[in-house]
Amino acid sequence: MNTLTLRIYLTVVAMLLLFAFGSAWLFQRHIEEERVQAGKLMSERMEAWADLLQRSLPGNDEPDEVQAAALRAWSHRLRVPLALDHADGRRIATSESFERRQNDHRPDHRLAIRLEDGRTLWVLRPALRNRPPPGPRFERDGAGPMSPPGPWPWAEEALGRRVGGLVVVLVLLFVAVAAGAWPAVRRLTRRLKALQQGVERFGAGDLHHRVEVSGRDEVAAVAASFNQAAGRIEALVASHRSLLANASHELRSPLARMKMAVSMLDDAPPARREQLKREIGTNVAELDSLVEEVLLASRLDAAPEMGQREPVDLLALAAEEAARVEAAAAGEPVTVLGDERLLRRALRNLLENARRYGGDDISVSVHGRDGRAVVQVCDRGPGVPPDQRSRIFEPFYRLPGHAEQAGGVGLGLSLVKQIATGHGGVVRCLPREGGGCCFEISLPSAG
Repeated sequence: MNTLTLRIYLTVVAMLLLFAFGSAWLFQRHIEEERVQAGKLMSERMEAWADLLQRSLPGNDEPDEVQAAALRAWSHRLRVPLALDHADGRRIATSESFERRQNDHRPDHRLAIRLEDGRTLWVLRPALRNRPPPGPRFERDGAGPMSPPGPWPWAEEALGRRVGGLVVVLVLLFVAVAAGAWPAVRRLTRRLKALQQGVERFGAGDLHHRVEVSGRDEVAAVAASFNQAAGRIEALVASHRSLLANASHELRSPLARMKMAVSMLDDAPPARREQLKREIGTNVAELDSLVEEVLLASRLDAAPEMGQREPVDLLALAAEEAARVEAAAAGEPVTVLGDERLLRRALRNLLENARRYGGDDISVSVHGRDGRAVVQVCDRGPGVPPDQRSRIFEPFYRLPGHAEQAGGVGLGLSLVKQIATGHGGVVRCLPREGGGCCFEISLPSAG
């Protein structure tokens, strides 16, 4: 049996037992309070009866017939079986109900009330059904107060029946809840088991595997979170594989050129040797740039959310980078929260891309729009076909013929997209009126 299933089930059963014992304890307290209240009530009633009969019955010096008539009259009025004895124990009179019912009562179901003149008044407990027991038995000695010698057996029997009924109800409740809790606990742990198997299968290398999400509880939330994390990991692994494959391919060209230039360096004339050295330096710079961009792209894939957040003035940043390529910068000061180094890298990539493909007519503008900071880098180059405007942001993708004309490895715009996304923004390529294109970065404004 699954350990978690058993632990949860035993916890439910233990809580149920605790509830049952607590209910029994409260019921017992309630019964005890009822007994105390009933005893007080009976004591007060017996006191009242004793005082009433003490004052109402004829005295001991009256004839027995007079005492008997008065006793029967009071028995009829109070609807209580009564009997009266002399001080010496001789029976004076009994009511008809007492004679009729005295053989049906146990001796300890009788109450003895001693009157002040020594006589004894006997009372039979009335037949009580579906009513709480009247309380303990009382005896009155002379004119002194009545004292409870102990509980009535019939009251103990009634209490036993009520406690027994409660025990039966609690046992049935325990069995019903215990039986009903098992399927629910089993279903919960079955879903957890399926989630565990899904995690193990994913960890074994099946990155396409996802677990089933059913319900709206915490287990479903965990399953949904796992699926989201699995999708992110799968995309990250696929991106790294693609990045590694493309980087390996891109490294071959400069390495091959460097190998050829080095092999020709010893036998080349002095003029040609200088040219080969410059070519080797160019290839080394290209390799350095490629490795730097691959490392940055890998780091951004691993941590897409920018960790460092500080106020950055985009207009000042754009003016500094525009001055490097002798471009014009204009607009209004807009502040965003982000990593200044990465934002500078994104602007530099866009400006270098515009210089590479768009000629000398380059402009940079910064302005605010609907609570966002918008940066546009525009050129007058050949533009980008509509069906290619989304693909140019893919890693290592270059427009046909552009690699032969201007070089590059196809990671610049991909890095721009990663940096913009990490700052909660977007980047897109728009056509420019009059020819060329504009690359627009939209970021949340700090204001």
